[in-house]
Amino acid sequence: MKRQSVIPLSTDDAPPVVVEMVYQMKIKDVMTTEVITAKQHDTLRSVQQLMRARSITGVPIVEGRRLIGIVSVDDILNALDKGYIEDEIEAHMSRNVMVLEEDMPLSFAIQYYEKYSYGRFPVLDRNRELSGIITSRDIIVALLIKLDEEFEKLEQQIGKQPLEFQGTLRQQFATRRYDFEHAGRSSTQIKKILKERKIDSKTVRRAAVAAYELEMNQVLHSNGGTISLQLSRGAITILADDVGPGIANVDNALEEGFSTATDWIRSLGFGAGMGLPNARRVSDEFTIHSSPQGTHVMVIIYLKDDQLKEDQGEDTGTGNAT
Repeated sequence: MKRQSVIPLSTDDAPPVVVEMVYQMKIKDVMTTEVITAKQHDTLRSVQQLMRARSITGVPIVEGRRLIGIVSVDDILNALDKGYIEDEIEAHMSRNVMVLEEDMPLSFAIQYYEKYSYGRFPVLDRNRELSGIITSRDIIVALLIKLDEEFEKLEQQIGKQPLEFQGTLRQQFATRRYDFEHAGRSSTQIKKILKERKIDSKTVRRAAVAAYELEMNQVLHSNGGTISLQLSRGAITILADDVGPGIANVDNALEEGFSTATDWIRSLGFGAGMGLPNARRVSDEFTIHSSPQGTHVMVIIYLKDDQLKEDQGEDTGTGNAT
């Protein structure tokens, strides 16, 4: 039986506005930064008292700002049951700690809660030091606050006339290698543009998935590049161009689960091998060409005749995701 997630949210069937928030927000936007910690030579009894006083169920164990373990309420119950509650933490703490990175999209925290049965996850900064802790309650509260803000914006827009599509629109965004802080901005902007043109939500979601997967592939595996949107009466076209080092075997890269991600990238929660397969899955047309000089991917999603108003000119622009 599949374990029920403590966060009642799935990006597969959630409303588009919620999905957008999940991909737009970072873990650092949600986490608690005032972390209650203990040291390895403290006693389990002191942690028990700390948990009771602060109404928490887990305490990270640190050396300076470096995370070395964690003690949960289950560890305390075991210590009470077996009679070693006065022992030092060092001998009984959990050292194999699942962590998140503060610059990861919030979607990764939600995925962690779907996969693991932990009540909290420590969060590390770029220096691999403890910078916060995130719980399911943090996520739910943050999403509710953000959703309320979105409703206020929607109320302000009620009564406005739909935007008419002005011919062919072109927009381009830059990506950089390992730039997790800005990862996801290109796809978020593309989704926003399409929603403003009154494209239907299912088509917008398909385009957003393709743009996000291609953008993350560039951040994780390339030396940087661009994500481009071309919107015409008949189709949404998303182009991904990078400057190398290229894909050694394109056929393998299109297989679900195949990944060349390093252990470090995997430790950050990336590298599941679903990027290109997901982009192809949501496309009506998908082409890819790769060499050591770079990779070019084109995704085309067709529009129905009634999805855009009559062309009345041409609108061009250039953006930057950084």
